[in-house]
Amino acid sequence: MPDVSTQVRDLSSSTVAWFEAYWLQIIIAVAIAVAIVSALYALRRLGARLCREERGRGDWLTIVGRVITKTTNYFIIMVAIRAVDGYAQTPPMLDRMVTFFFTLAAVLQGAIWAREFILGAIEHKTSAEHFKGEAIINAMGLIRLLVSAVVFAVAAVVLLDNIGVNVTGLVAGLGVGGIAIGLAAQGIFADLFAALAIIFDRPFSKGDQISFGTSSGVIEAIGLKSTRIRAYTGELRIIANKNLLDMEILNVSGRDHIRLPFTIGVAYETPPETLERVPAILRELVEAEGGKASRAGFESFGASSLDFALLVDVPGNDWSVAHPLRDRLVASIMRRFAQEGISIPYPTQTTYTAAPDGTLIMPYAEKH
Repeated sequence: MPDVSTQVRDLSSSTVAWFEAYWLQIIIAVAIAVAIVSALYALRRLGARLCREERGRGDWLTIVGRVITKTTNYFIIMVAIRAVDGYAQTPPMLDRMVTFFFTLAAVLQGAIWAREFILGAIEHKTSAEHFKGEAIINAMGLIRLLVSAVVFAVAAVVLLDNIGVNVTGLVAGLGVGGIAIGLAAQGIFADLFAALAIIFDRPFSKGDQISFGTSSGVIEAIGLKSTRIRAYTGELRIIANKNLLDMEILNVSGRDHIRLPFTIGVAYETPPETLERVPAILRELVEAEGGKASRAGFESFGASSLDFALLVDVPGNDWSVAHPLRDRLVASIMRRFAQEGISIPYPTQTTYTAAPDGTLIMPYAEKH
């Protein structure tokens, strides 16, 4: 096998001979290469201009501009050299060098572009107001690390494969190592990916009121491992993200109305004509207070009363509006029923007894 000095001498002599034989083609190739470099630099400046325009970081044109601006000088030069490499009958040894360095530049540049585009797409997904705050900053830092590690690991494997290295064993080793690490830290990764699911799937956000399991409260912070929820009784509950997502979550802040249920008992002695008017009276009172009666009608025969069901929908999700409306509505119902002579009875029970001779003794005096 020839030593390095011999190879260098052979390359030098072949290059000098090539220059002497093809000097005109070489000059033309250099001019073409300069034009290619200038065009690529102009394209990179266009990408920088797209980034400077007044758009958010999650805008697609801004993302494309950021990808273009990540084009390296090394890649630009190697593209130009590779484009004109075969024009002037480049010596085989020099051609192999150009091919190797171009492959290196292309693989690295592809990894840089892919990393920037993936991160840009994630930022586009998280560009809404919902994602402002510490949680998304922490998540983006972790996502950058994971994306960079994966993309450049793939680039390294592709590069080694292109230069003739057998990467089968390397890929198998990386797979086994990844499985081992995943099994060792599965609890941490479970909470981590649950945090990412919360951030991107958006079941709730900071400030939302939620109910989960038998508990409820207000979201104070969404971390990478746990979520902090302030209970209505004042305690701060800290629950692992995975455990939280395993429960059924009711996002109270996401509803568009609050429903107030009422059960109103009317005395059995109420005349049928008055009973027929009770649903209309209830609807009228609800509308006068600014609510909407989704149901107002007879429900059941109670032990001491005829029970009417009233379901009142209050627009929005603000209990500071719903509670006062409920209070006013109760007062309005009592006032109107008094005017109509409708009685709301107390729970009553009648007891019948018998005399020693078996005669029934009435619980009230008989009228003659």
